[in-house]
Amino acid sequence: MAGPTEELRTRVLPALLTAFGVTILSAGLLTYTVPVPAGSDRPRGASVDPSVAVVPTPTPLITLPPIGTPRPTPTPDPTATPPPKGRVATRVRIRDLDIDLAIVKGNAGYPFCNVAMYMPQLSQPGFGKATYLYAHAREGMFLPLLLTKGFEQRGKIVEIFTSDDWLYRYEITKVRRDQPYQTGLDDPSKAKTEQLWLQTSQGPNRSYGYTQVIAMPIDARPADHDAAHPKARPVDCD
Repeated sequence: MAGPTEELRTRVLPALLTAFGVTILSAGLLTYTVPVPAGSDRPRGASVDPSVAVVPTPTPLITLPPIGTPRPTPTPDPTATPPPKGRVATRVRIRDLDIDLAIVKGNAGYPFCNVAMYMPQLSQPGFGKATYLYAHAREGMFLPLLLTKGFEQRGKIVEIFTSDDWLYRYEITKVRRDQPYQTGLDDPSKAKTEQLWLQTSQGPNRSYGYTQVIAMPIDARPADHDAAHPKARPVDCD
């Protein structure tokens, strides 16, 4: 049996040395995990003063507007509430074709001059169907629809003002020539979506056929009252 001295030499001292080594190793590993300040010329492996360690600044996930910043005003939605039943088109303007006419209700006889007319049997802007306007192919009226080539009309913007002070904008998508009088209203009468149809004559009587311009909706917005209510001056054509 070993004596106390032998026991101290062979068991206790090795155990103490092992525990001390683990402590040193652990301290060394922790030292290497501390970030080193940028630009430091500290030798590799040297210890770092925790008081000068660089701590990354977290990036914010969102950026909020300053307190008191006003909210943007939303654009009015013309479909949010049903349009008034009495709404009618009052003015048609195609800036690129120099067309700007007051609109009146279509009559049962020969169409008036100096105005465009809407077909009362069909719809009005904003009701989700076809609005149908027509005017003579004369100077100051719908003559540009007849004289301007179809491909040059496509993409032009048509503005329709209404009696309740709204402005509807449409884009010309198609021009149809030589449409017969008997079937001219067949397609617009079947429309299930918002559309605008413009018609003008191709000659002095119905046998010459008609030109129809079809435009699809872009948007709608409130309009100035005076702009939406031009003075209509219909006259009997000479």
